[in-house]
Amino acid sequence: MLVAAQRSAQSKLWTALPGIIQSFSEQAMTCVVQPAIQAFVTTDNGAQVLTTLPLLLDCPVQFPAGGGCTLTFPVDAGDECLVVFSSRCIDSWWQSGGIQAQAELRMHDLSDGFALLGFRSQPRVIGNISLQAVQLRSDDGAAFVEVNPSTHAINATTTGPMALTAPLVTINGNVQVNGRVDTTGDVKAGTISLQTHKTSQVTSGTGTSGVPIP
Repeated sequence: MLVAAQRSAQSKLWTALPGIIQSFSEQAMTCVVQPAIQAFVTTDNGAQVLTTLPLLLDCPVQFPAGGGCTLTFPVDAGDECLVVFSSRCIDSWWQSGGIQAQAELRMHDLSDGFALLGFRSQPRVIGNISLQAVQLRSDDGAAFVEVNPSTHAINATTTGPMALTAPLVTINGNVQVNGRVDTTGDVKAGTISLQTHKTSQVTSGTGTSGVPIP
């Protein structure tokens, strides 16, 4: 009898569940999640029926952040996640932030879930995980930025275009370009302009001029 009562109490206590994203609100930074584990529900005649749990609404999505910086990423329908459930009602905190009273006196409830993305079932695992470097990468591995802690090398690779947009880009060190360089502006070597420099020792005929004049 005691064991049955304990199991009944435990069945109402939610801690964490894998789930599948149904939709995402970028304005509210919340998502709707379908729990991916079914639960047994007791019918009126006492039978145990395996049932799909209801959708979890307004689950705050975690984006790693701190100190005024945030790592964001797309959240798509079908993405897998882990939903962890707060031990107390989060409604007042979610709406107003800061320290708040509980809007309702519920505990470990399906209404109080947070979505953590990145957990994957076996059919959705990604391949070619680097064992040498930390990577920010696309799932297909075609585009990535990596830092190697052993060599301290930083590598950026992509099959698509790469763009840097800034008022000034400064590179401290030698630069090697294996390919063509196109520029819409001038290029200077020291004080010598590629577009407007003049050359010394110019004579008519088939000879070669001297060095550029600063």
